[in-house]
Amino acid sequence: MSRLPDHLDIHLIRILYLLLCEKNVSRVALKLNRPQPSISASLRKLRELTGDPLLVRGARGMVPTQHGESLMKSAKRILDEAEHLFIPKTAFVPQDEARTFHIAAPDYMNTQFFTEVIARLRRESPKSHIVIHALGPDTDYVRLLSDGELDLVIANWDEMPEHLHMSKLFDDPIVCLMRSDCAYAKRTAKDAMTIEDYLSLPHAAPSQILPGYHGTIDTFLEKQNLRRNIVVESAHFRMLPYMVEKTDLVLTAGQQFTSFYEKTLSLKSYSVPIKFPPLRFYQLWHERVHQATEHKWLRAQVSAAAKVLAD
Repeated sequence: MSRLPDHLDIHLIRILYLLLCEKNVSRVALKLNRPQPSISASLRKLRELTGDPLLVRGARGMVPTQHGESLMKSAKRILDEAEHLFIPKTAFVPQDEARTFHIAAPDYMNTQFFTEVIARLRRESPKSHIVIHALGPDTDYVRLLSDGELDLVIANWDEMPEHLHMSKLFDDPIVCLMRSDCAYAKRTAKDAMTIEDYLSLPHAAPSQILPGYHGTIDTFLEKQNLRRNIVVESAHFRMLPYMVEKTDLVLTAGQQFTSFYEKTLSLKSYSVPIKFPPLRFYQLWHERVHQATEHKWLRAQVSAAAKVLAD
C-alpha cells in the first residue's frame, strides 16, 4: 500500500530539495523564512515517508545519504514541472511557431474565401501546417472539436450546434445557375425568372451535407408551401456545376460559390424570384481552445479573410 499521504504538499518537496542541497536545517529555514523547528519537523516527516534518514552527520556537518542523493533530480523535476503549470503562457509568435491547425469545411465553401484563408496563414505563419478536412453528413464535428482532432469548423447551419463558440463570417446571397446556351437562358434575362419558372425547371441539388442539415433552400420553400422540381441529387456539391454545364439542370447556391463557376464554365447566373435568406457562414470552436493564443490568432485570420470578401 502507498505510504504517501492523501494530500502531499508541494512545499514539502521544496524543503526536501533544499535540505539535500544546503545540507543544513538552519540555512533552509533562513531561505524559506520559516522557524528552524518547523523545518526540523518537515525533515522528520520526510524521513518517515521515505524510510530513509536522508541527511546524516559527516566529518564537516550533515551529508545526504545515498538514497537522499538519488532523490535530488526527481525533486527538482517535480518542482520545475509544478512551476511550469502556473507560468502564464507566452504569446503566440506566428512567424516563429510551427503549429498544426485542423480546419473542417463542406465542399460547397467558396474557393476564393479558402484561398484567402490559406494565403494569410502561409504568409503570417510559414512554419505552420494546415490540414483541411472534409465535412460531410457522417462527420461528428462536435466530438472532433471536443477531442481536439479539429480546431475550427466553418459552414452554415439551419440551427447552430449547442455548447460551441461561434462567430459570423459572412452572408452569401442565393442565386441560381444554368447553362448559358440552353433554351431558357437564351430567351430569359438574368432578372426575369418567375416563381413558376423557378419551381418547374429541373433542379440539381445536394443531398444531405451536414448532420441535421436539411438545406436552407428547401427548408424555406417548405415554410412557404412551395416545392421545386429536383431531378438530380448529389453528395458531391462541386460536381453539380459541371452537371449543369452539360444539361438543362438548374443549380441554386450561394453567389460566391456560383460566381467562380460562372467565370470558368459556360454558365449563367440568375436572380432567384423567391426572397431566400442569405446563406450565413460561421466559424465554430470548442471551449477547450477558446483562450489559447494560437487559436485566437487562427480565428482572427479566418475573420480577416471573410472581411476581404465583404469589402
